[in-house]
Amino acid sequence: MTNATRTAFVTGGVQGLGASAARALSAAGVTVAVAHLGAGERADDFAKETGMPVFEWDVSDHDACVQGLKEVEEAIGPLDILVNNAGINRDVMFHKMDRADWDAVIGVDLGSMFNVTRQVIGGMRERGFGRIINISSVNAARGQAGQTNYCAAKAGIEGFTRALARESAGQGVTVNAIAPGYADTAMVASVPEEMLKKLLEMVPVSRLADPDEIGRCVRFLASDDAGFITGATLAINGGLHMG
Repeated sequence: MTNATRTAFVTGGVQGLGASAARALSAAGVTVAVAHLGAGERADDFAKETGMPVFEWDVSDHDACVQGLKEVEEAIGPLDILVNNAGINRDVMFHKMDRADWDAVIGVDLGSMFNVTRQVIGGMRERGFGRIINISSVNAARGQAGQTNYCAAKAGIEGFTRALARESAGQGVTVNAIAPGYADTAMVASVPEEMLKKLLEMVPVSRLADPDEIGRCVRFLASDDAGFITGATLAINGGLHMG
C-alpha cells in the first residue's frame, strides 16, 4: 500500500475472513470501517480492540445499504476500497431445500454485490481510483453437495467481478475476486469433525487456511502494486481445486 490516506469498507468485517481483511488493510495505513449483522458482543469487542467504526445492517436490504453507506462515508470519507465479504450458508440437499434457504443465501451472498457496490462505484469512477475485492469460494468452481444455493451465489460473484472489471478498468477501478478454500473460521468450525477430516484429506497442503493468509491477499489486491490486475479470481485453497 503506498497511500496511507485511503479508506476502505469491509462487509461481514468483525469476524472470520472479513476481520482478517480489515486488520490487514488497517495495518497498511488504510482507514477502515466494517459492517456486520447480529454479531453482538463480538462486534463490540472488535470495535474496542481495533478502534474501527463498526456499523450494523442487513446487506441483503437495498434501502439499508443506501443509508448505511452514507453513514460510512460521513464517518471516514469517500471510499477507495470495498471488500464484499458478507456471506451466509444454509446447507441442505437441493431436493430438500425450501425457498427460504435459497433466497437467504442468494440475497446476502449475491444480492449484496449490487446493494453495496452500487453505492460506491460512481464515486470511485469519478475520482479515478478504486479497488473492489469480492470474496467468492473454492466451491464456486468445484461445486459441493448440499450447497447449490451457496455455489450458485459464489459463481455469480465471479461473473459479476469479471463484468464490472471490464466496465471499470478505464476509470482506474479494478475489480477482483478471491476464492478461498476452507479456512479456520467459525463457519468451517460448524462442519462435523468427520466431514472436515475427509475434506482435509483432499487438500494437498493438508491444513485449513489461516484467515490472515486471506487478509494479506486482500491487502495486496487493494494496493497500488496490484493496479494491473483486474477481472481475476485469485484461488487460495491449498491446492483443493486447480485450474
